[in-house]
Amino acid sequence: MDNLDSRLIILLRHNARRSISDLALDLGVSRATVRARMERLEQTGEIAGYTVILKSESLEQPIRGVMMIEVGGHAADRVVQALGGFAEVSTIHTTNGRWDIVVELGTSTLSEFDAVLRRIRLVPGITGSETSILLATPRTTRARL
Repeated sequence: MDNLDSRLIILLRHNARRSISDLALDLGVSRATVRARMERLEQTGEIAGYTVILKSESLEQPIRGVMMIEVGGHAADRVVQALGGFAEVSTIHTTNGRWDIVVELGTSTLSEFDAVLRRIRLVPGITGSETSILLATPRTTRARL
């Protein structure tokens, strides 16, 4: 990926619905160049798709947070499998460093959030955790797939 590809992706992240003509004008290249670049980025998998992020999607779970989890021994696979059974858990990441697993989760109310944290802490193999509630998301390039 070169500088032109990077600039194109930046423009698409801000508004993926822009016309190829508008993109070409902002990038200072022809429409054919933009079209070819987009097709190549899609074929190589650099661009996995285009989506719409609805305001209502963030309102469905107004209480969102990130939970960092410490796992004892060799229980990581069992813990990940158990976490996958929680409807409130949207994403599970394995990591290195202080925490073994980072989980993104969301609920409708604070009391539901508290309850899911308590249930997660009871999962066998979890030896410690720390949770941060997300207050605002000024910008995201991720969408639910």
